[in-house]
Amino acid sequence: MEIHGAVNSYSAFISSGLLEQLGTCTRKHLTRQRCAIISDANVAPLFGEHAKQSLMAAGFQPTLIMIPAGETSKTLEQAGAICDQMIAAGLDRQSFVIGLGGGVIGDISGFVAAIFLRGIPHVQIPTTLLAMVDSSIGGKTGVNTRDGKNLLGAIHPPALVIDDVDVLKALPRREFNQGFAEIIKHAIIADAEMFTTLKDVDPENLAPLIRRNIEIKSEIVAKDERDRTGERALLNFGHTVGHAIERAGDYKRFLHGEAISLGLIAACDVSMKKAGLLRDQRDAIANLLRQFDLPTQLPKDFPRESIFKALPYDKKFERGKIRFVVAPRIGAAHVTTDVTMDDIQKAVDAL
Repeated sequence: MEIHGAVNSYSAFISSGLLEQLGTCTRKHLTRQRCAIISDANVAPLFGEHAKQSLMAAGFQPTLIMIPAGETSKTLEQAGAICDQMIAAGLDRQSFVIGLGGGVIGDISGFVAAIFLRGIPHVQIPTTLLAMVDSSIGGKTGVNTRDGKNLLGAIHPPALVIDDVDVLKALPRREFNQGFAEIIKHAIIADAEMFTTLKDVDPENLAPLIRRNIEIKSEIVAKDERDRTGERALLNFGHTVGHAIERAGDYKRFLHGEAISLGLIAACDVSMKKAGLLRDQRDAIANLLRQFDLPTQLPKDFPRESIFKALPYDKKFERGKIRFVVAPRIGAAHVTTDVTMDDIQKAVDAL
């Protein structure tokens, strides 16, 4: 499928067996020779060599760079170390970067592609459901600082996205399920019909579901590619509190999708108060999240005060005011500045 932005357009391929065709598929879109495959210690042993061999068979000269797995690797220091390895391997302005992994790898490899010699092409090969339906689309890249997620970054749309649904078979169940937090979010903000079908999703036929979620995200991104007008902010439904929960748990207590699941519940509670979301729709959302073993309540021992302390570091605060996304009903959402810190505090306390 073609993804069209106001400035950039690129192709996304969604099918089985695409990793084996990586070289020929990439060759149709990029004529360059040298590339860096950036992956992590979990994914590289599974798919790194397959990707490398396919690229070499198509005439590319790939360098595989492996970093430690996990959110703690998404730092400016790690990005600099990757750039140093790319320079040592002889990559130049005619090279490109491949991100082979989940959302962390997509974010940091995209950031490296954006800053290396002021910008070279980036190919996204997401290996998680979460990354396929969300972070690989739209061009947001970044690294974390000690004060919050993605506070340093760039908008650098990919040149190509390759979603091989076969790689999802290697995912542990918990990793697979966290992708449904973003899928459910997309349904809440933009597609009531998809919401009703999710309880009967076929895990053996995910390509149509992935395609629909890419359509939803790319349509929203196209209206606000540089994240300036507020249209793109709709995608942050559940993320204000979700990111704060991640930070409060030191990025170890919850996976990203699990934290977003909790953030969705908080956003629904705020939406009931500020946007008229009905209680039965809020409960339907909670039930669907639980169907995929996603959390809807915080453990009693979780430091709720740390969540509140993390909130002001969120990028969605502007001039002291928060742009909070609310949903008046399943299938629709909008941004408001009418939500107070007290509203959010009460929603967090209720988790």
